[in-house]
Amino acid sequence: MPRFATIDVGTNSVLLLVAERTPEGRFEAVRERAEITRLGRGVDATRRLSPEGMEATLAVLEDFAREARELGAQGIAVSATSAARDAQNGAEFLEAAKARAGVTVEIISGQLEAELSFAAVHADFASEAAGPLLVLDIGGGSTEFIYGNPAGHVDFRHSFDVGAVRLTERFVASDPMTAENRARIEAHLRDTFKTLPPPPPGSLMVGVAGTVTTLYAVQHGIDPYDAEEVHGGTLSRSELAALVDKLCGLPLEERRTLRGMQPKRADVIPAGALILLEAVKALGLDACRVSDRGLRWGLLAHRFGAGATSP
Repeated sequence: MPRFATIDVGTNSVLLLVAERTPEGRFEAVRERAEITRLGRGVDATRRLSPEGMEATLAVLEDFAREARELGAQGIAVSATSAARDAQNGAEFLEAAKARAGVTVEIISGQLEAELSFAAVHADFASEAAGPLLVLDIGGGSTEFIYGNPAGHVDFRHSFDVGAVRLTERFVASDPMTAENRARIEAHLRDTFKTLPPPPPGSLMVGVAGTVTTLYAVQHGIDPYDAEEVHGGTLSRSELAALVDKLCGLPLEERRTLRGMQPKRADVIPAGALILLEAVKALGLDACRVSDRGLRWGLLAHRFGAGATSP
C-alpha cells in the first residue's frame, strides 16, 4: 500500500505521521512521533523566531523527513502554524527547512488549520455524535474553535491568538504562578471567548493537540503515553477544574514528575489547562472528549486522500 507522511510544525512541538493508504481510501498509521522544540519561544514579544527555536525545530524536521523517506513515504506534506505566521523572519525558517530537510513548508492560515483539525475529528467522532461537532484545537500560539455538522460541513471557525506558550510568556511571572497571574489569564480568556456564538444544542466537544491529550494522560496517570488509551477519552468540567488548581499550584519541578506529563510541556501546561477550562465554561458545556488525532491527520487526507490534487 502507498505510504505518505505529514509533519505538523507548531509553536510548541513538531509531529510526524507516516501512514499507509488502504485500497478503500482509509489511512493507517505506520509511525507517529512528537518532539517539543518551542519554535515559538519569544515570538509574542519579539515577532521573530529565535535562533534557538529555529535550530531545535530544523534539527527535528530534518530527522523526521529522513525517517519518513526511509519508511517509503511517496510524499511529505509539511505545515507550519501560529509561530511561523506571526514571525517577521518566517521566510528564513522556510528557506532553511528546504535546504536542510528537503521539504517545502506551507504556512497555513488559521482558517485552514481549523478546517483540517475538524476533518480529523469528524473522521473519528461523527458516527457517535448525536448532534453537531465542536472542535477545540489548543496550540502553543493560538486556539481554534470549529463548529460543524455531522455531515462534515464547517459552520463556524475562528482562530484566537491565545495559546499555552503565548499566555505563559505574557502573564506568568513566578513559579508556581501567583493567584494574580492566574486571575489575569482567566480574565483575558473570558474577554477573548465572549465573542463565541453559543454552540448548537446537543454539540459534542472534542479537544485535539498536546495540551488536551497531556491533561488526560495526567488525570489518568498514563505513563508511558499510550495514544490508544488517550484517544476517545473524556475530561469532565469538574475534573478539569481540580486539575487546573493542582497544576497552577505546583512548582515546575514537581509538575515535571507527574505521571503522564511530558517534562518539556510542564512549564506551559497550567496556561494550556486554563484555556481548556475557560473554553468549556464559555460554551456552557460539561465535558470535553479527547482526540489524539489532530491537524496532521486532517492534512494527510487533504493532501493525499481520495480526490486530493497533490501527489
